[in-house]
Amino acid sequence: MELKKSEKANLETKRNTFLLFGLVIALGVTLLAFEWTSKQGKAESLGSLTAMEVEEEIIPITREQEIKPPPPPPPPKVVEVLNIVEDDVEIEDELEIEDSEADDETVIDVAPVVVAEEEEEDATEVFFIVEDMPEFPGGELALRKYISSHVKYPVIAQENGIQGKVYVTFVVGKDGKVYNAGIARGVDPSLNKEALRVVNSLPRWKPGKQRGKAVNVSYTVPINFVLQ
Repeated sequence: MELKKSEKANLETKRNTFLLFGLVIALGVTLLAFEWTSKQGKAESLGSLTAMEVEEEIIPITREQEIKPPPPPPPPKVVEVLNIVEDDVEIEDELEIEDSEADDETVIDVAPVVVAEEEEEDATEVFFIVEDMPEFPGGELALRKYISSHVKYPVIAQENGIQGKVYVTFVVGKDGKVYNAGIARGVDPSLNKEALRVVNSLPRWKPGKQRGKAVNVSYTVPINFVLQ
């Protein structure tokens, strides 16, 4: 290799210095990269919980289809028979026509006319759907509050972990009282008995009406027994 004229211009003498300087810079950058950390920001809010309202299952009230009786048979046809007789034959059943003229002294017997009274509807008839359905005092929400506040969970059912929904049917009478309470769909004898007790303790309702007249109406309510 050709030697330089000046020792200061010869870079070979400073090669080791530049190499050490570069290693120091590389090591420093590597350590800085390992020590570099990013702080996590705090969450201001975890979001909001929306309460979903669960609607009670209600059994739809259906009206039984009425079975119409078959139409009556048509009346038998009457055939008139004309018997032609001769003039000299006597007719036994000859129609006699009396004088119908009346004067001032004629007495006319008038038979009394009997007017048949319309039969009253059976007081025990129960409707399933009417124009104005029965209403609990305060409405449907008040009915649910009354049931939830008066139900006492049977101890035997709690011990055995029994729960479920009991459907009770009853009749709201013309006077607004509750009659003929029964179990439409039960869960357990103890729960069924408690549901019947609560329904029989219901206060008077606003009775249902059909054509402006109070009638007996069938009604169904679900009572849900849930262990906390």
